[in-house]
Amino acid sequence: MDKNKSVRKSRVDSWWARKTLVSLACAVIAMTAFVFGSAAAAQEKGFGLGIVVGEPTGICFKRWVDENSAFAGAAAWSFTRPSALHVHVDYLLHRRVQEELYFFHYGIGGRIKFEKGKSRIGIRIPLGITYPFPGTIMDMFIEISPLLDLMPATEFGVNGTVGFRYFFE
Repeated sequence: MDKNKSVRKSRVDSWWARKTLVSLACAVIAMTAFVFGSAAAAQEKGFGLGIVVGEPTGICFKRWVDENSAFAGAAAWSFTRPSALHVHVDYLLHRRVQEELYFFHYGIGGRIKFEKGKSRIGIRIPLGITYPFPGTIMDMFIEISPLLDLMPATEFGVNGTVGFRYFFE
């Protein structure tokens, strides 16, 4: 019994450590964006790097192709069983909504989840909302992505995330 309690405590401690690290990284990115922020709406151009939290949790990027399309992706940790490294890249299209306050984005992409013994390869269909913070070069997004794994077996799943990105000019 004591061994099981120790294992559970170790998992809880590990979870809190990851959560604290992600929170700290988000705070650093936010402070950097507001200190070095530009009045230009740089979220519609350039390269952005940030943090994504949810399923999966990790580092994300976005590279604008033109004012309506971009490539976005992440290298992150998936906590769904079995937990493993998850890498995805999506092609996104954007539509301005609500008098240009935020974007609705949608697209298609691929993902690989590196599980022990068998990796999953599949298709993602990301749907989300992106909010560019006025007067800064930072954005926030929320996204839900239905998944269709094609290898090693056909399975359906869903990812859901919230993230922040800082854009470099």
